[in-house]
Amino acid sequence: MDSAFARVVAVACLGLTGCTAATASVSGKDALVVGVKADQPGLGLLEKGTYRGFEVDVGTHIARRMGAKRVTFRTVTSADRERLLNDHSVDLVLASYSITPDRAKAVTFGGPYYVAHQDIMVRRGEEGIQNVRDLAGRRLCQASGSVSTERVVIGLGIRPRLVPSPSYSECVRKLLGGDVDAVSTGDLVLAGFAARYRDRVKIVNAPFTDERYGVGLRSGDVDGCEKVNRALTVMYQDGTAARLLRKWFGASELSLTTSVPEFEGCS
Repeated sequence: MDSAFARVVAVACLGLTGCTAATASVSGKDALVVGVKADQPGLGLLEKGTYRGFEVDVGTHIARRMGAKRVTFRTVTSADRERLLNDHSVDLVLASYSITPDRAKAVTFGGPYYVAHQDIMVRRGEEGIQNVRDLAGRRLCQASGSVSTERVVIGLGIRPRLVPSPSYSECVRKLLGGDVDAVSTGDLVLAGFAARYRDRVKIVNAPFTDERYGVGLRSGDVDGCEKVNRALTVMYQDGTAARLLRKWFGASELSLTTSVPEFEGCS
């Protein structure tokens, strides 16, 4: 089903009793477009025209298990993931996409494919930030579209000095340049940057939340969601997940989890 026809079907379903979102499911499509980040080493990075990273490999695995003969990738950001999914620009999103109740109102989530933990990255030599409480009064980078700073400010009531930034790659540039004191988000995101700049930054290793990274699908695509979960189950059971985690994060200091995560329900 091409994207123009899918949009027509989706609109038509709004006015028809018994017409379900499964009509426009990504399940069974010959070609799938997977949205990934282009600036997160280890997860999704675009270099010399090729996307590389853990989420790129997991997206390819899922798409193949769903029957796609052709898999292509498109860059998404934290700010435009929902829009690109729901206007049919991408079919699946794997982009450090933490599952939250608010986001689940806009999209359907498969997975999670990994449960990361929010942590903090600082410059090497920084000894004043040992845990999340130490962020009070310090300059914390706030990446556009991310919920990570909300978990610090709203969830824990800590008051850092927020420094807005369009992306986590820009946050890391600001950290390296001394414009912020810390970057806080899921540890898999931090691990990729920490590996790239290992002589200049470090992860505090004081996790304080769970980050359930989900596969975003268009809202109501239950059939697609169920097939995503089956593909993820196989990925963990046959050792593919462990191999990919070691491939992309084995050099980091993280303790990687290689057991099947507890999935969200598809609804």
